[in-house]
Amino acid sequence: MSIKNVMKLIEENEVRFIDLRFTDTKGKQLHVTIPAHVATDDLEEWFENGQAFDGSSVGGWKGIQASDMQLRPDPSTAFIDPFFDDSTLVIICDVIDPTDGQGYDRDPRSIARRAEAYLKTSGIGDTAYFGPEPEFFVFDGVSYETTMQKMAFEVTSETGAWSSGKSYDGQNTGHRPAIKGNYFSLPPVDAGQDLRSTMVNLMEEIGIPVEVYHGEVATGGQMEIGTRFSTLVRRADQTQDMKYIIQNVAHNFGKTATFMPKPLMGDNGSGMHVHQSIWKDGQNLFAGDGYAGLSEMALYYIGGIIKHAKALNAITNPSTNSYKRLVPHFEAPVKLAYSAKNRSASIRIPFVNSSKARRIEARFPDPTANPYLCFAALLMAGLDGIQNKIHPGEPASKNLYDLPPEEDAQVPTVCASLEEALEALRADHEFLTRGGVFSKEWVESYIAFKEEDVRRLRMAPHPLEFEMYYSL
Repeated sequence: MSIKNVMKLIEENEVRFIDLRFTDTKGKQLHVTIPAHVATDDLEEWFENGQAFDGSSVGGWKGIQASDMQLRPDPSTAFIDPFFDDSTLVIICDVIDPTDGQGYDRDPRSIARRAEAYLKTSGIGDTAYFGPEPEFFVFDGVSYETTMQKMAFEVTSETGAWSSGKSYDGQNTGHRPAIKGNYFSLPPVDAGQDLRSTMVNLMEEIGIPVEVYHGEVATGGQMEIGTRFSTLVRRADQTQDMKYIIQNVAHNFGKTATFMPKPLMGDNGSGMHVHQSIWKDGQNLFAGDGYAGLSEMALYYIGGIIKHAKALNAITNPSTNSYKRLVPHFEAPVKLAYSAKNRSASIRIPFVNSSKARRIEARFPDPTANPYLCFAALLMAGLDGIQNKIHPGEPASKNLYDLPPEEDAQVPTVCASLEEALEALRADHEFLTRGGVFSKEWVESYIAFKEEDVRRLRMAPHPLEFEMYYSL
């Protein structure tokens, strides 16, 4: 969308406010709002100069001694917010360091832009396409306490398998999914169709094309909405907008949506499978006559992801909760192998009818990942594989969850904890810093920022510890 079209959108919708959005290191969208006239007095100048703001309170960013930042709005991202009472235009922004006028070193969207630029300058390709599949839960409610004398949480969901014996206004319909029993279920077992349809309608209204939506495997309200692939930065933008719509529609329905990877013990967690391909001059470079219709370049790309997977985990699986999902037998891809169709492998090659649709799918990321950082890091790992011709070895044809012990020991795995992932990133990050995409300073600040999560969890007693040790 051009600046001229943004002005037309403002006039046609009698926009009163402009909401400027950007993403912090954790992946949470933040915003600041201005009256529309602040921008429309001279819209072209405003788009060029941006909006000043104080970045000192954004976690993982610069301190108060170097806090002045600029938000540079991207007109191509504009849409009318579907939730606010007053007509409000939303625009996603890059964070600009005013000292040099460049994208801020720690701004995730600027990092993603640099990754796209690096792909072009590498000569390998000119476009990277990404298609994430973030799964999520919608619960009726959630409560949690983390105080000195009480550590507890409780999820409430009428569609949870645990609710079969409860009374709802004096009765219980009995229609609810069992553990691992929600996949593609029909109403009345699936109670989320109208909720998802509302989400989908709003996504398409703001320009996010939807391809499919359904209930996911886990009980208690796990869901997925599949959306169309796009270029790296644009697809990350859409992932953020998608999360915003999902969480607010759920809220308006009197429910609560979460992208937490493992909110329920004993059932499947939520992943974010990420489909990827590289193109040049309108040609899909991942299509070829090799295994599963892949090119040699695509295999090298897979080799780069597998080689750097443990370091990638710090970015693609950035929460301590992520590693409660990455365990065997819950459809979680813990084995670093690749295969066509085999969903136990961490890299899958989907079956497609057209060479244009040929792609690879990384299955270990989860939706707590910052999409800008996640996609950029995956691309940089894959490019390293191409540049250094890192072959991933033979594909996996067996169910990797049930290998004999001697075979199982030969297949590498993803990290088992955030602490392990951060140590892997500390030791292996040169591939991220090529072309100035990620800086060494960013890596150091990110590790320090995420180590605080590790420290907090390490210091907290767990309810299971009372069960296991209290009476010893």
